[in-house]
Amino acid sequence: MFLKKISLVNYKNFDSVSFEFDEKINCFVGANGVGKTNVLDAIYHLSFGKSYFNPVATQNIRHGESFFVLDGAYEKQGRAERVICSLKRGQKKVIKRNGKAYDKFSEHIGFIPLVIISPADRDLIIEGSETRRKFIDSVISQSNKEYLAQLIRYNRVLTQRNSLLKYFALNNTFDRDTLLIYNQQMSELGANIFNTRKSFLTEFVPIFKERYASISDSKEAVGLIYSSQLFEKGLDELFEESLNKDKALQYTSVGVHKDDLNFEIEGHSVKKFGSQGQQKSFLIALKMAQFDFIKEQAGVNPILLLDDIFDKLDEHRVAQIIALVNDENFGQIFISDTHADRTEAVVKATHQSYQIFKL
Repeated sequence: MFLKKISLVNYKNFDSVSFEFDEKINCFVGANGVGKTNVLDAIYHLSFGKSYFNPVATQNIRHGESFFVLDGAYEKQGRAERVICSLKRGQKKVIKRNGKAYDKFSEHIGFIPLVIISPADRDLIIEGSETRRKFIDSVISQSNKEYLAQLIRYNRVLTQRNSLLKYFALNNTFDRDTLLIYNQQMSELGANIFNTRKSFLTEFVPIFKERYASISDSKEAVGLIYSSQLFEKGLDELFEESLNKDKALQYTSVGVHKDDLNFEIEGHSVKKFGSQGQQKSFLIALKMAQFDFIKEQAGVNPILLLDDIFDKLDEHRVAQIIALVNDENFGQIFISDTHADRTEAVVKATHQSYQIFKL
């Protein structure tokens, strides 16, 4: 699986630019602000139909323009594949594979397996539970279409249930039968989502621990602890118990949309007790484990994006990562960095083919 060529039109700071890539390592170097990360984000966008860094789709259109187009030519298991993602202001985004538009964007997820490691990953540690849930859901969804469909349905019913609770409050009324319909739908979907997340983490956590040990020289014990209200009770029972609270709050206070993933080091919170270096190693191990898991599920090497990674780590950790990626288990890698000489020295040491793009 590799990206042969990409074209960007009116995407972020680029008016029109194209790149042809090496099958192994591709580096974008240049000063801050020239668009290195934007190229990596365009590659991410073609995999997921959205930006990794800016969820507001229209803000990815170049300032003063009315549209953007991303066009990627891939080779996957010996077959040529072309993916185009375009957006025009005031219209819906379109994703096409080999000329045919998808009816649902979710059908495209997982077709181009990809993992990104970026300074923005720190949000996984410092932000709220939603960020960590999105991480779990993103990893599972790349190989499990049924899970993604259930998640989309659950979130749709959740929105409807919340709207109903607001309606009750605004109109000083209550209809238990209508509420029960939503409760039943959410209970069934929620149980499936909970069980899939639980099974996934049973498989994922040992991979993560192994990756952390290889990065940190096995210095500390780490953990990923799944936190969910469903470990205690079924959703039906939780809904019954939280009815008065939900009516008062006008939203649904229980369910798998409240799940979290606790990051621990030596039994303590990574956010509170992990050093900067430990936090960085933790996140890289998490993303490398994501790579391993997706590769196993998809049967192909995911594309790996390393955004500004060398600036954020000491030389020892950079050497550890390069040792990890200088392995036949890895496919195509994209790197962004501010120092051309440092980047070239690092990639030369891998003895792999590479290309450097100076922006």
